[in-house]
Amino acid sequence: MSLTLYGSDVSSRMLLGTARYPSPAVLAGAVRRSKVEIVTVSLRRETAGGRNGGAFFQMIRDLGVKVLPNTAGCHSASEAVLTAKMAREVFATNWIKLEVIGHHDTLQPDVFELVEAARILSAEGFEVFPYTTDDLIVGEKLLAAGCQVLMPWCAPIGTAAGPQNLAALRSMRAAFPDVPLIVDAGLGRPSHATTVMELGFDAVLLNTAVAGAADPELMAEAFAGAVEAGRQGYLAGLLEPRDMAVPSTPIIGKGAFG
Repeated sequence: MSLTLYGSDVSSRMLLGTARYPSPAVLAGAVRRSKVEIVTVSLRRETAGGRNGGAFFQMIRDLGVKVLPNTAGCHSASEAVLTAKMAREVFATNWIKLEVIGHHDTLQPDVFELVEAARILSAEGFEVFPYTTDDLIVGEKLLAAGCQVLMPWCAPIGTAAGPQNLAALRSMRAAFPDVPLIVDAGLGRPSHATTVMELGFDAVLLNTAVAGAADPELMAEAFAGAVEAGRQGYLAGLLEPRDMAVPSTPIIGKGAFG
């Protein structure tokens, strides 16, 4: 079953970042082997790269995937809004992955500036994918600002620590049952992706865990399989843990001995 994001249907529930790969060829291989349909791209890379940046974007176009530009590196609503407008011109899309960083060490979102930027951009026709925390109130404010997707972290960016607060993620899924929720940041292993997908999250966004692997192409494929396994498990209906043992073999009709 496909995932609908701002009216666009995608089959893959894995999004892939394009930074930190050993080479463009390795990135392209990771995209192909994972069969992702959406990649995130930084405007800063495109503009800073000059001719090389143009070649990079052409490679992304040749892969036939949808581009989700981001506002990585922005620390205020005004800076993020300006970057988003530039990204719309460069990448010819209304999609924007909105990042407004508030803390240098943890790279935690500044949720106050984030909500303000989301409000401004939504009013100007952008389709905003906000990188946020797992706070329910912030999620509500982002939805009220016009967002139709939420992208909560499960751990700080680049830590590969995996889900740090499963209770909060469960609460978020329960609070927003009809909103696409994409776990963004902190996933380090395929098993982490399976875990959040089993909670009912709609997709995951990966970058460091794939790009930093010894074999990024193989890791991308591994994550794709893990995401699919988690999704199928969720749809199939997972058993809840029990405190007491329950026999799997029925005892009715058991023969009597002695």
